Formats: sequence, C-alpha cells, structure tokens
Amino acid sequence: MRIAILRRAPQIAFSMDVYADELISGLRTVRPDWEILEISPRPWWSGHQSYWKSGIGIRKYYERFWNHPRDIVYHVKADVFHIIDHTDGHIGYWLKKSNKRFVVTCHDLVQFVYPEILNDQSRFPRLSMAAWKYSVGGMHEADSIIAVSNNTKNDIINNLNISPDKVGVIPNAVSSEFNPYSSCEKDNARTEHISSKDICLLNVGSTHQRKNVLAILQTIKKLLEKGIPVRLWRLGGRFTSSQKQFIEDNALKDFILDLGTPSRSELVDIYNAADMLLAPSLYEGFGLTVLEAMACGLPVITSNVSSLPEVCGEAAVLVDPLDVDQIVDAVINLKSDFHYYKSFVSKGIERSKSFNWLKTAEKVAQVYGSVLSK
Repeated sequence: MRIAILRRAPQIAFSMDVYADELISGLRTVRPDWEILEISPRPWWSGHQSYWKSGIGIRKYYERFWNHPRDIVYHVKADVFHIIDHTDGHIGYWLKKSNKRFVVTCHDLVQFVYPEILNDQSRFPRLSMAAWKYSVGGMHEADSIIAVSNNTKNDIINNLNISPDKVGVIPNAVSSEFNPYSSCEKDNARTEHISSKDICLLNVGSTHQRKNVLAILQTIKKLLEKGIPVRLWRLGGRFTSSQKQFIEDNALKDFILDLGTPSRSELVDIYNAADMLLAPSLYEGFGLTVLEAMACGLPVITSNVSSLPEVCGEAAVLVDPLDVDQIVDAVINLKSDFHYYKSFVSKGIERSKSFNWLKTAEKVAQVYGSVLSK
C-alpha cells in the first residue's frame, strides 16, 4: 500500500511535527512493506520582509489554498491520503473532486469554543476565521475522520454536523524519550535551572485564554501570600499584555522563570526537574503535555473539563479550572503529603504507558485498510 502523509508547513505547528514524525515512524514499523510518502508544502514566508508589503500575505493564501492542493492532486500518487491536521482540511475538496480516498486527523475545534483566539494570532481575524471554517469544512468530504479524543469527536459531531459513524477515536501517544530520571539525575537537572528549595510549578504551552494562565498567576500570588515558597517555570508563548500587567501589579516577576522554547531533550530535563505540572486549561483537544509530564514521573494538576479527564483518568489531580482556591489546595496537598505525592508519580507513569505510538500507528493503519475496502 502507498500512503501519502500530508504534513503542515515546516515550523508552523510544533505539535503537528511531533504527530507526523511519530506516526510516520510507527507506520513504518507496523507496516514495513508499505510505502509511506511525506508531502510538505513549500514555505511561503520571508522573515526579513514586511508581511503584507512584500505580498507574503497574499502568497500564503495562494500557496495554501491553490498551489499546494493542486500539486498534490496532479503529482502525488497514493492509495490513501492522510491530512494530519484538520486546518488543512481544505485539501479534501480537491482530493474528493479527483476521486481520491483520504483520511483527516482532527486535533481540536477550539475556534468554535474560543473564536477570540484568532485576535492574537492574526492581523485580520475575520478573514482567518472564514478561512479556518472553510478548511475544517473539508472534513465532510473525508472517507474517515480520526479524532484524538472523545471530546474532540463530540465537537466534530456537534459543530460540523458530521455523522458519528464517520469519526473514530485514536488518541495521541507519548514519545519514548519521556522517562523518569533517578533521584541523582533529577537533582542535576534541577540545579541547572534553580538552586533554591522553592516549589517549582511547571506550565507548558501557549498563553491563549483557553490555557487559563491568569488562574496560574493567581495561584502563585495566593501561595506566596500563604508564605509558601513557590516559583513558576514557563515554557512556550509569551505572556499577553493583561498577564504582564497582573505580574507587574502583584510583584510576581521575581517568582517566574521563563525557560523559552527548549529542545526535546531539554524538555525532558525540565519535566524531571519540576515538582508539579500545573495545567488548568479551559479547553484541550487532547492535552499532550499532561501525558509527557506523567511519563516523566511529574505529578499533574489539571482541569476536570474537555478532554483532560479522559486522558488522565485517575492519574492526575483534577480541579475546577475556574476555582483558584481549589488549585491552590491541590498544590499544598501534593507538597505536604509525601505518600499522596508519590501515588500520583506512580499512577502517572503507569497511565502514560497505555499511550503508545506503535499502538496508535496500528489503529491508523487499520483505518487506511477500512477506507480502501469500502
């Protein structure tokens, strides 16, 4: 069988690169006799030019919605095409017209829940929203849709009016390099970032509204007011203007360490060096960071909403993301009770083992076979 994996543009979405890399590696392992093609669009930007004056903005839409899909249809031969990101669902319109069979993976439909997210990501939010809706609408044309969680499947059914029979759930998985360190290795990793005995709360990801970063900052403030030595480690996007203002108003700057965007190996170090992962998101299509943290033996405090309960099961402390006092209590309970803390270390490691990329690849391969047999 010949499978064409349709990737995102390089450096557009790191999480999509991880998904594509791990899925392709898994498919080549579980189906060694198959030919797996990797198809990526050509870059459409130049970092040294003004976005719109240089014509890059127009070129972006031309490349994404016309040139790239046309190249796929006319120049790529495969039995099944797999669009690995629903935001490229518009390619499905071209594939359908050419009678080609294809699968789409949908990771989340957050713009339906938080449409304001595009205000921070786009210079023209209404245009971006229209383009996004057009793209995800392409999932209607797919032979099969893979949702990464039951929560995402429900979003697809409810927001796009797609038949449940067309949508299967195949969860993401955790990469093999995410493992717990020994006590000595943990100490070494920790001293690279902090020498004090503060409680290190880690938060990984963007600072969009749905990530509920303000609640994290409020948690830090309340813990400090209680005399509890705490420090927030931040990885990912920059704080928004309102978040910066809260930090300034409450003199929190000295209690926050920005670790930027680390490499994969550095990220494993940081998971092992921290005391807890704090991830009270309001919405997640899957929530890969909680799984990575658990695999590294880092106890997780996360939300009792969206996909997070189904990913974590009983291996994380689930809280109401809108109740800051509940988050504060969760931190205190974990830090003050050694056996309670260790129970979540053990449960997290065990839970993460059930999310395996080879298992995911096998299920995806079965979807390809089902599409061809129809």
